[in-house]
Amino acid sequence: MQAYRWMIDSRDQFGPERRQALQNPFSLYRCHTIMNCARTCPKGLNPGLAIARIKRDMALE
Repeated sequence: MQAYRWMIDSRDQFGPERRQALQNPFSLYRCHTIMNCARTCPKGLNPGLAIARIKRDMALE
C-alpha cells in the first residue's frame, strides 16, 4: 500500500526507481490477486487492488 501511495503521487520524482526496486520475484509477484487480504483487512484497505494496479502500470511501461 505504501509503494502504491507513493507511485500515484504526482509530486513524487522517484517513480522509476520505485518500480525498479519492485522488479524481483519476491515482491509484487508473490501476490496472486486472490483478494483475501482485502476481505480480512481491519482498516478496510485493499492491498490486492493496489498490487494489481502496480503490476498493470509496470507492464504498460
